[in-house]
Amino acid sequence: MDTKKLRQKILDLAIHGKLVPQDPNDEPASVLLERIKAEKERLIKEGKIKRSKKTAKTSDTPHYGNVPFDIPDNWKWCKLGDIVNFQGGYAYKSNTYVNQSDWQVIRIGNVKNDNLVLDTQPVFVEEVIGRETKKYLLQKDDILFTMTGTKGKRDYFYSVKVPSVQKKLLLNQRVGCLRRFSSEVNIDFLCFALKGEYVLDAIFSTETGNVSQGNIGSENTLNLDIAIPPLAEQRRIVSEIERWFSLIDIIENGKQDLQTTIKQAKNKILDLAIHGKLVPQDQNDEPASELIKRINPKAEITCDNAHNKKFPYEIPDTWVWCSHNSILDISGGAQPAKSFFETTPKPNYIRLYQIRDYGESPVPIYIPINLASKQTEKGDILLARYGGSLGKVFHAEQGAYNVAMAKVIFKYENLIYKEYAYYYYLSDLYQNKLKEISRTAQAGFNSTDFNDMYFPLPPFTEQKRIVAKIRKVFSVFDNIQKVLEV
Repeated sequence: MDTKKLRQKILDLAIHGKLVPQDPNDEPASVLLERIKAEKERLIKEGKIKRSKKTAKTSDTPHYGNVPFDIPDNWKWCKLGDIVNFQGGYAYKSNTYVNQSDWQVIRIGNVKNDNLVLDTQPVFVEEVIGRETKKYLLQKDDILFTMTGTKGKRDYFYSVKVPSVQKKLLLNQRVGCLRRFSSEVNIDFLCFALKGEYVLDAIFSTETGNVSQGNIGSENTLNLDIAIPPLAEQRRIVSEIERWFSLIDIIENGKQDLQTTIKQAKNKILDLAIHGKLVPQDQNDEPASELIKRINPKAEITCDNAHNKKFPYEIPDTWVWCSHNSILDISGGAQPAKSFFETTPKPNYIRLYQIRDYGESPVPIYIPINLASKQTEKGDILLARYGGSLGKVFHAEQGAYNVAMAKVIFKYENLIYKEYAYYYYLSDLYQNKLKEISRTAQAGFNSTDFNDMYFPLPPFTEQKRIVAKIRKVFSVFDNIQKVLEV
């Protein structure tokens, strides 16, 4: 279930007058709008608000042939500027910001859909500046919206209602404020209406700006056509939307809980696997100790039985603990200077893989093959070495790999089944040890950091059975996750 689309469908039904039934006893919206019009004119005469140039005359109701869509008979079309006033923000200078005060500046980053974020990278100004710019003080039930974002991506026009807060909130530039003329417009209904697909399509059709930055103007915002229901129906619509959204919240929380449970279950499967408890042992399997001797009798492999206290835990008798670096190695990546980078394939060039290329937003880069000193074959194991990606494990594609990753090197053929090693690196045995390494996450790790890391080695045939079992169970979990993402 795509809950985002479901929310949008509910909003669209609401602003089309199809979410709740109409009540013939409701006062028509036309009467409501006449009272709001009178209140607006009173405020203009008293000098409390200014008449905008574009609304020198109160906007006419769109003619039947020009309305965006049909609405119930007791609803009424109007311009957004007929029911709210616009207030732009002030260009507060960064050199006036202080670490703390009662006067907080609300910037674009503070405004999310349905969420006014006050505690993420907050900025403040001193009281003297706040009082000098008190014109930009926000009030309870103001609607804030972001006016600048990425051109063509619709990553702005986020709107939120201002709650009752203790701090004095000041409006920064490129954050717009809509303040209603009268309480006879339900502010929650208006907030929901501004998130409807029709409104978003209309507002972004007026987008201006350069190649990368998109902007929305105040005049185009106030000129939006808004369908207004009777006040009583506004309240019923808000109540119904909130009821539906609360149900969707339960679904989303359930999905998140299930995702967490699946992750924990996968970790448990991996834990059972490397403890020798996922599949039964077979007495016909060649013990791991004999396997080592057969592959290379002269191999200097540091190994021991399961009962030595220095090892992490007990393992089956047919398994052995091996020093990681006696059977495996890692080879850090490399890359030439960025001046050699190309964004399209060329003869005698090879793809340079970076961590981002194994995510959802790959950015292909190609380098001269003669400068690709570190390469992988498809299926090789790569370990992330740095920062927030530290501990991630990837199946490599054929190409070169950069310094943010290290390739796993198998010192002996047919000693370790490659996929068993892959799951070992995903397990908590490796991941927790990685966290203990005394190097910073940004500095990454080297092979020497694995000197006291141990690898639980089963018989080779058991390794294959373990991998088959993991794949079977994980496929069930993966199918569930795919359903959750729909």
